[in-house]
Amino acid sequence: MARLEVNRSGELEVFVRVIELGGFSAAARVCGMTPSAVSKLVARLEQRLGTRLVNRSTRQLQLTAEGCAFYERGVRILADLEEAERCASEHTAPRGRLRVNANVPFGHHFLLPLASEFLEHHPDVTLDIVLTDEVIDILQQRTDVAVRAGPLKSSNLMARRLGATRMVIVATPSYLARHGTPATPRELLTHNRLGANYTRAQPGWPLRQGDKDIVLPVTGNAQASDGEALRHLALAGLGVARLAAFQVREDLAAGRLQAVLEDCNPGDQEEVHAVYVGQGGHMPLRVRALLDFLAGRVELSAK
Repeated sequence: MARLEVNRSGELEVFVRVIELGGFSAAARVCGMTPSAVSKLVARLEQRLGTRLVNRSTRQLQLTAEGCAFYERGVRILADLEEAERCASEHTAPRGRLRVNANVPFGHHFLLPLASEFLEHHPDVTLDIVLTDEVIDILQQRTDVAVRAGPLKSSNLMARRLGATRMVIVATPSYLARHGTPATPRELLTHNRLGANYTRAQPGWPLRQGDKDIVLPVTGNAQASDGEALRHLALAGLGVARLAAFQVREDLAAGRLQAVLEDCNPGDQEEVHAVYVGQGGHMPLRVRALLDFLAGRVELSAK
């Protein structure tokens, strides 16, 4: 009976908040406790389990292998509890705040235009959208879903593939009229090649010359922090940019931009995934609703 006296669900929720918020003080503010009380609760939890869950330092907390497994299971358990309470109270519709992080191009071309339709279908959900081309720590930023482009690093997070997009080099007709349209990768070396300054940006542009693959360095006179900013620099006639095809398909169709060196395009694609914590039925309904919604409406492929 002694075990029943322990509020294990309460302890679990506090522990999860500590990890999600990155510290005792932040978790204490959310849980209405003092930092010392939160620290003691985690220590009691570790003592009862007979294992260390987090390594403490003056700057941050780091999960141990046992703590990581306990956290992941804890998130699933809390999600199940939340869903069970909803079912018991006959509130089975998705509800609550849904924090979504997305790269800027995906946000501008898909997430923001689709937001009103999603909220019409799920009026009890509140969207909290953050757009950045930097890869964020989902747990530290308290994010439910993060949309990421490019290869995924190995992690304990779950991912749902939304599609893939080819890349294309573009410039305005006016820029090409002034500087000439490159017919070979070597001719592209004389052009102003606009680049990205975020940490995960590729160091160069892959191209194919005959049967040989090459990487062209990006050495233009302007850089930008996200793909949409690069698109606007290209639209301003500043130079050539390599962008996702879905970003520029309307510009290409309207003649605002022109694709160059398509014969040298290696056809590489950038995959886009929605990354989240939990799997299968072990996630909040609002998260599952967004994943299903995006998977059914996002069309990334573009010729």
